[in-house]
Amino acid sequence: MKYLVGETSEGTAVFAVDGENAVNLTSLDPAVGPDLMGLICTPGLVDSLSEKIVASESVPVSSVTPALPVALPGTIICMGLNYTDHIKEGGYDIPKYPALFMRGKNSIMAAGQPMVRPSCSEQLDYEAELMLIVGKGGRHISEKNALDHVFGYTVFNDGSVRNYQRKTHQWTPGKNFDDTGAVGPFTVTPDELPEGASGLKIESRVGDEILQSSNTANMIWGVRQVIATISEYTTLEPGDLIALGTPPGVGHAKKPNPRWLKPGETVEIEIEGIGVCASPIVDEKEAKSKVAAA
Repeated sequence: MKYLVGETSEGTAVFAVDGENAVNLTSLDPAVGPDLMGLICTPGLVDSLSEKIVASESVPVSSVTPALPVALPGTIICMGLNYTDHIKEGGYDIPKYPALFMRGKNSIMAAGQPMVRPSCSEQLDYEAELMLIVGKGGRHISEKNALDHVFGYTVFNDGSVRNYQRKTHQWTPGKNFDDTGAVGPFTVTPDELPEGASGLKIESRVGDEILQSSNTANMIWGVRQVIATISEYTTLEPGDLIALGTPPGVGHAKKPNPRWLKPGETVEIEIEGIGVCASPIVDEKEAKSKVAAA
């Protein structure tokens, strides 16, 4: 199943997507709720709605304004250095253990919403990433059983403010500016994709300019290993988000000059079989003026 969480005249709702059409599941059963947590926490709920879905009127996907798939994720865990060529372009050694860091909820926003270049830096970079949404929580999850804990896969743009990322050995500042991590808009369940979402083309671009182009099969640590590794040290909860790292081609590594995102551009991240996450770039002052005007 392919899902889209989006705004309606009656509030936020969950839609089932079929091609260019979408059916409002929340209107069919209030138990679905305003984001994916209702479906995550109630396995089989969407199956009970199958007949209603077929009989229901649909709306164009283009008419739905995306919202976050999970409005308030408990934990957002991200990987760095998960593609060998990206590691090399950054001048790092290939790690023996995954490079993991956290994002706060204010740093993420829905696909389609503006990605904000902060007033203190022009070094806003893009990172195309596969992201998984945890379905079943747990601790000490084995690689063998790890895929049973995935509710679905979505698209993530791990927008990074590079000079702040490099102010310390920890990456927290550069990875947590407000409204720099775009999520969505679509979430696809594992049965619709190859095992572990491996073998999918992943690409970032601005207009006709291809910035990154790779394949999720090139990840060093796949979904099974990542879930098992993270659950060694923390309990995963339903609705947690895990981002799986970016391929080569990021802006800071472009030669002869870095390629930073600029206000007025729209950056698109596309993953085969899942969809496109598009984000217009705005300056922080512009974003603040729009909020004040509203």
